[in-house]
Amino acid sequence: MKQLIFVNSHPIQYFTPLYKYLNDHGIDTSAWYCTDPSLRRELDKQFGVDVKWDIPLLDGYEYKFFKNQSWKPSHFNGFFGLINLEMIWQLFKIPKSVIVVHGWHYFTLLAILILGNLKGHTICLRCDVPLRQENLKHGFKKRIKDLVLKCILFPRVQLFLYIGVQNRLFYKSLGIEDERLISCPYAVDNLRFKLANLDLIEKKLILKEKLKIQDTEKVILFSAKYIEKKRPLDLLKAFRDLDMDNVWLIMVGEGMLREQMEEFIASNKIQKVILTGFVNQSQISEYYSICDLFVMTSFLGENWGLSVNEAMNFNLPLVISDATGCVDDLVKDGVNGFVYETGNIVQLVEKIRLALSGTSLSWQMPSSKIIDAYSFEVICKNLAKILT
Repeated sequence: MKQLIFVNSHPIQYFTPLYKYLNDHGIDTSAWYCTDPSLRRELDKQFGVDVKWDIPLLDGYEYKFFKNQSWKPSHFNGFFGLINLEMIWQLFKIPKSVIVVHGWHYFTLLAILILGNLKGHTICLRCDVPLRQENLKHGFKKRIKDLVLKCILFPRVQLFLYIGVQNRLFYKSLGIEDERLISCPYAVDNLRFKLANLDLIEKKLILKEKLKIQDTEKVILFSAKYIEKKRPLDLLKAFRDLDMDNVWLIMVGEGMLREQMEEFIASNKIQKVILTGFVNQSQISEYYSICDLFVMTSFLGENWGLSVNEAMNFNLPLVISDATGCVDDLVKDGVNGFVYETGNIVQLVEKIRLALSGTSLSWQMPSSKIIDAYSFEVICKNLAKILT
């Protein structure tokens, strides 16, 4: 069996538990990293605060960090923010392997994709681009991008690891054949969250009391950065118009829109809203456990929405915008949640009311069951097929 190597810009809290899981289940997995900001407390430009994840990011798998020769070194600094020449040279020094590259949006990643098969490696692309969002883009740049992908980059990639329905449709739109498409869904550590859910059931009342929320009151949860593409103000507008005395809104996150959000809350005299600030991975489950509904209001740029995966492990009903990348996969409209038109505040209010009513969803397939198909186990099974 060939070695499996993931190439990432930096250690990502959602991905690294997968690498440990694959090793634990018999797949020799390692990771190559272009930079290491997630290992030290450093300013996250989107959160707007210093961030250091408090779950292990390097446990259970082999890894290597490569020197970044960029003149503006950071994964926040665009295509030329990551230039790792030693990593590219490493391609020609290792035995034939299966190499999974997460995107093409940095110099290093693109170089690995283009040059990797010269040594005989099996090059796999795992990006998260949804076709629905690509179809909203037009103009000369879009045409050039599609031409470069279709005629230059994609012919050099052997396998395309699609994360969900819309991502598969994106590859198909550019002519990728079915036999080159492998399901590799976006997933979180489902087991960790489901165990946390069980552990927190009896603590729910205490956790709500800490926040001064009555046991009989319902809670809507938003978990995302306070940035434009997440559209947090849409939810604040909807909550204002919802006007239900027995409902709270908890907005887990931080970001550049905080001041606008606080001004909106104050000027509209909205009660029962909590802006938590940045919440780390070890504490996020507490918020999921006390909530009755999860809402994501994102627009263009939300290629998936992994906090939806997290919420589903707590079997929460969902209200998700139709622009969010995961809606076709994770939301069964009228079953475990509702999809609404992005930016349509009236419709968002309507869907929230329905979801909170407790009688409008059939639950023929609960969220906790749907999410089982988006798991490390499924990824492991599918990747094992291409390693022989």
